[in-house]
Amino acid sequence: MSWNSFGRLFRFTTWGESHGPAIGVVVDGCPPGLALDEAHVQRFLDARRPGTGKNVSPRQEPDQVRILSGVYEGRTTGTPIAMMIENVDARSKDYAGLPPRIGHADAAYDAKYGFRDPRGGGRSSARETAMRVAAGAVARLVIPEVTVTARVAEIGGEADPARWDELLDDARGNQDSLGAIIECVAEGVSAGWGAPLYAKLDADLAAACMGINAVKGVEIGEGFAAGRARGRASRKAMADSGIDGGIATGRPIRLRVAFKPTSSIGIRGRHDPCVGIRGAPVVEAMVAHVLADHKLLHRGQCG
Repeated sequence: MSWNSFGRLFRFTTWGESHGPAIGVVVDGCPPGLALDEAHVQRFLDARRPGTGKNVSPRQEPDQVRILSGVYEGRTTGTPIAMMIENVDARSKDYAGLPPRIGHADAAYDAKYGFRDPRGGGRSSARETAMRVAAGAVARLVIPEVTVTARVAEIGGEADPARWDELLDDARGNQDSLGAIIECVAEGVSAGWGAPLYAKLDADLAAACMGINAVKGVEIGEGFAAGRARGRASRKAMADSGIDGGIATGRPIRLRVAFKPTSSIGIRGRHDPCVGIRGAPVVEAMVAHVLADHKLLHRGQCG
């Protein structure tokens, strides 16, 4: 059984590989009548695309999106929304003859399927996250009352942005890479979204973010600090929590997402010295998707 879809009522399915002819997504469950065009999706894709500076992968992909279905005269129809991006700068020869790469899914793919696509990671490449961002652009239309904002909070353990270029230059010069922390805040989430047990809002947010390539940890609210705190000292953080018992309280929801250092160190190909730099738009997209899904789930149960 292969899993390429995410969500319940609001659901997306991605397809394509890093070095295939194209990548794409089908978004299903979107309500009809929402204003949607390619320009709306494109502005979110532009925030994560490669080739925009020295601190990201030099792969030159315009990531120009095409909407193939589900929209008529600028409005969603309630039917599946298919979107596609052509891959225009794949260099498969860069990966010819490479053995399974440490920290990548190569060996795990081989163990599961009996063979692997070595071209830039194939299906497991972070290239696929472009289509999550496209789906997230649609999700935002379902939750216009919510603002989802993510930013890079740390690079290589350093929270001072003034030092980031120096750290990244040093890492590149030594054929090394750096991890990053992304902070995300969702404001305007209505109290009541979520569920007490098997569809906890925080659990779904954690799963959505943990499913992003290179993510190794997710904190919501106090996060791991709660495990080191005393109850009395933690009472304010408890009161300010955006999620209690798996259900939104109406307060802002805060997440911190840890991206590991890029695994591609000192090998052929084009790589981000810090993959987390382009992670913020992906985190935003997955958080928006979960919130859109839970808004529809809440409406389905509670009206």
